Amino acid sequence: MSLKIAVGGKGGVGKTTITSLLARCLAAEKTNRVIAIDADPVANLAAGLGIPEDQPITPISELSELIHERTGAKPGTMGGFFTLNPKVDDIPDRFSRERDGVKLLVMGTVQSGGSGCICPESTILKALMNHLVLYRQEIVIMDMEAGIEHLGRATSGSVDALVVVVNPGARSRAAAGKIRKLGQDIGIKRIVVLGNRVKGIDDEELIRSSLPGYEILGFLPEMPEIIISDRDGVRPFENINDAPKALFDIAQKLVAYSIDK
Repeated sequence: MSLKIAVGGKGGVGKTTITSLLARCLAAEKTNRVIAIDADPVANLAAGLGIPEDQPITPISELSELIHERTGAKPGTMGGFFTLNPKVDDIPDRFSRERDGVKLLVMGTVQSGGSGCICPESTILKALMNHLVLYRQEIVIMDMEAGIEHLGRATSGSVDALVVVVNPGARSRAAAGKIRKLGQDIGIKRIVVLGNRVKGIDDEELIRSSLPGYEILGFLPEMPEIIISDRDGVRPFENINDAPKALFDIAQKLVAYSIDK
């Protein structure tokens, strides 16, 4: 099944935790092949997926030898001549780490010239993202920074949904509007809201009323398991089947987006 989901939200709303849990829920259906993409500069999706710290993952943007080989230019250089359409189709399988049916790729950031620089590192990242979204026949779920910088117009039309994670806080809800505009500006057609850490009907109604015109994907309650696992440095719900039913319901709604294209 081909399904491409981007997850965004203001820092601190639980975006990365939600991304990891959704990836694991989707992978629990053994026929699904799932790739989780950590495209946030503060990369910690590995912890949420339960990939041990003693298995360090080098971000793609820091694979200097690979970047040089594929583009013909050394990382850190700008301008000059180098390949703008490098080979990347082998990268997801070669440089990912897998646990419980979820392959994790860490994108990393471009250290010089900004995320939009014309440099070998950004060329690799752009080509890889295009490949993952346009050509991989898998479920790809992407943990994005708030500015969804890794997505561009070339790939946005093939993203099945941008999921904006919000909590009842005013700043979180305000950020949702900015993220939606960024998504609309690059052509993402379906932008939905996932309410997280809601404590009851009042919180749900607050999110609905303050974000009129948004499609609501669903709501997740405050989960003590997540607080405890964060304190202990382990992933929440070691057995993913113990996670709340609401999480699986949301995952199934995402799967429906693949059918309803």
